[in-house]
Order: sequence, then C-alpha cells, then structure tokens
Amino acid sequence: MSGYLVRGARIVGGRPTDLLLEDGVIAALGPGLAYDGSEVVDADGLVALPGLVDLHTHLREPGREDAETVETGTRAAALGGFTAVHAMANTDPVADTAGVVEQVWRLGREAGHCDVFPVGAVTVGLRGERLAELGAMADSAARVRVFSDDGRCVADPVLMRRALEYVKAFDGIIAQHAQEPGLTADAQMNEGELSGRLGLQGWPAVAEEAIIARDCLLAAHVGSRLHVCHVSTAGSVEIVRWAKSKGWNVTAEACPHHLLLTDALAATYDPIYKVNPPLRSAGDVEALREGLADGTVDAVATDHAPHPHEDKDCEWQAAASGMLGLETALPIVQQTMVDTGLLDWAAVAQRMSVRPAQIGRLSGHGRPLAVGEPANLVLYDPASPHVVEAAGLASLSRNTPYVGRELPGRVVATFLRGTATVLDGRPAEHASTGARG
Repeated sequence: MSGYLVRGARIVGGRPTDLLLEDGVIAALGPGLAYDGSEVVDADGLVALPGLVDLHTHLREPGREDAETVETGTRAAALGGFTAVHAMANTDPVADTAGVVEQVWRLGREAGHCDVFPVGAVTVGLRGERLAELGAMADSAARVRVFSDDGRCVADPVLMRRALEYVKAFDGIIAQHAQEPGLTADAQMNEGELSGRLGLQGWPAVAEEAIIARDCLLAAHVGSRLHVCHVSTAGSVEIVRWAKSKGWNVTAEACPHHLLLTDALAATYDPIYKVNPPLRSAGDVEALREGLADGTVDAVATDHAPHPHEDKDCEWQAAASGMLGLETALPIVQQTMVDTGLLDWAAVAQRMSVRPAQIGRLSGHGRPLAVGEPANLVLYDPASPHVVEAAGLASLSRNTPYVGRELPGRVVATFLRGTATVLDGRPAEHASTGARG
C-alpha cells in the first residue's frame, strides 16, 4: 500500500469529501478521488479533524512507570485522537535539565504513537527557589518552549517575573498552576457549603483567581507570554477575559472534567473525583463552557494524570489528586460543547488542535486539512455512543471517573504524518517514528 484513501469524511463537519494521504502529507482532496492502490478507509458519517494537541499530559516517565510510561500514555493519546502531547515536568527526576527533557523526547520518538513535546520545569526540582536551566532546555534537541511547575504554583512573584522575562528570548511561555499555597493548605475539595457539611478542607476559588490576576499583571509588565493551566472557576474566566481585553498575551485552558463534573460528586467520598484544582460548582461549569465558547478560554487540555490503584483506592484525604483524560476528552467535548450547541466542529478543531499548537509553537501540528499539509488527522464518529470500561483503556492506570458512563462518540482512526496509529478504533500495529515540528 502506498498510503491511505479516506473516503467520504466530513472535514470539520462540512460536506463529505475524500482525502489521499501519501508521503506524510495530504496529497489530494476532493469528492470522488480515483483509487490508486492505497488502503481505503471508509469514513462515511465521520468527522475529520486536524490531529488533536494536548497542552497538559502527565506521562510519569521517568520515575513513576508504575502509573504510566511514554509508550502507554502516547498509545492512550492516539486512541483519543491526539497526534501531539506536551509532557509535564513533574517526573522523577524532574524535567528541569536538558538531559531529562531530551530523554522524554526520545522516548516519544521511539514509541511513535504521537509526538511528545516535553514541558520544562520553571524551577529546580519544582521547589520554587531558583530558576531551572530554561535556556539549555530551549536549546536542546527537544526544543522546549513551554515551562511549568504544574502540580505546584510558582508562588514567588519575583521568581515568576524572572521566568517570564527569561523565556522572552526564545519565544517561550510560562504555564502556571494557579494555586496560592497559603490559602490551600490541606485543601481537599471546592470550598463551599458542601465542603463544610462533608468535613473536608475547602479549596477556595480565590486561591486560583488571585494568582491568575497577579500573573496577568506580571506578564503585561514584562511583555511576555503567560498560559494559565486548568482554569476552574467563573472568576478565573472573568480575569482572563479582562486580561485579553487589555491586549495582554495571556492564554488559558480548561479540562474536560471541569466542563462536565461538579463538586456534588465529592459527597460520595470516592477519591476517583479528587483532582487539583478541584471539581467546582455547577455555576463554574457553566462559566467555563461559556468562556470556551466565546474564546476567552483558548484550549481544551486533558490534565491526564494517571495514578496506580494504591494511590487512589484509599480514604479521600490520603488519595492522590488526578484523573485520566486522553481517551475520553473528545467525546466529553462533544457532549458538553457540541451537542449543547455551544461549539461546532470547526470550533472544536480550533480549541483542541489549532490553538494548542500555536501556544506550544508547534509548526507541524494544528494545521488545516488541505493539500500539502502534514497528514495529522483524526476521524471521529459522533453518532457512536459507548460505555466507558476501565479494562478497555490503554493507560497503565485506571483512575477514570467515567467508568459506566455512556459517552456520545468515539475515535475511529488517528493518522500521524499519514501513518495510522489507530485504525477501526484500535491501535495500529505499524506506528510511525515520531519527529519534531
């Protein structure tokens, strides 16, 4: 076979057309393309989107291979329609040197399921005391452009200012985990009437919003790029909206679980629902959806956070925070944003591919599905509901809150530079070698 002939796909929800994928690019596009010996993929009724890009993935390797590896995490990503992921820095050792980020990048190339772009730590060891080797990581083979201490906040304003100033030299961006530590000591769930009734320490919205406001001002002051990780409150959306109205270079992401789930689930005391930032109120969920719809929130990012069962199958207070997200992200966005009329498929492509690629400065991803462009795309069936089963997930971990829940659609195929990494909803056997760009 010389490539793939995709028949009858609806590009970003438009009219059915054919796509010929050859030599890593879209070689031809249009209805009724002639068969040329390529493998034919029947895409009747399927939506074609540019390959999804995740700004926020925890692959855990090196150090926590009991929870996830680059191999298993990127396989899960491909099954979710992602052709590129940004691997967060809170590994062991921390990705705070050129050596560690290059290791993660090379592991991604070897796995070949999707491109892996390491995120460098802002501070050494994520300790918030001194800047990590930002320039060395940017100059490494991994070409790091996104830096984050995610899991911890860069709480020191002087250090945050210096980081923002430093990354300007190579058009980098600081992705902040907005959490004022003094307001969230021992926090367990969203602060409110329910946290008081359940006897769980509250995580107030202001702890997120205060850091976002401070960092928007700092980014404007030094003329640098700020990205806000996993916004979760209505107030956070308003602050980002205000910053953008000033013309400041601020972007933000929302997670699928914050678009769907609420803090009412904490009443079960089931730690599968424990996440940082926590699930918020129904009003916050509505505000996040509105912010994503009007572009205040730029992107959907999964915050895929695998944990082994011993870290989640315990009492709430002792459990680790985090949920799986890669394999369920697109169906949840369909349920919360498309089926509700808030976004069409073209806008989904913007929030889940185009804008994340632009924020991460990825040249080969988030591109339009057009002749001559890289053949990075996903075929999605929005009319194929399925029930989530933990045993069917590619991740090493099983900490998904969606087990037993019916989601409205499924990924049918994912192509990375014209090679199928997923076909007929299953991992393809001939995954391609990853590359930068």
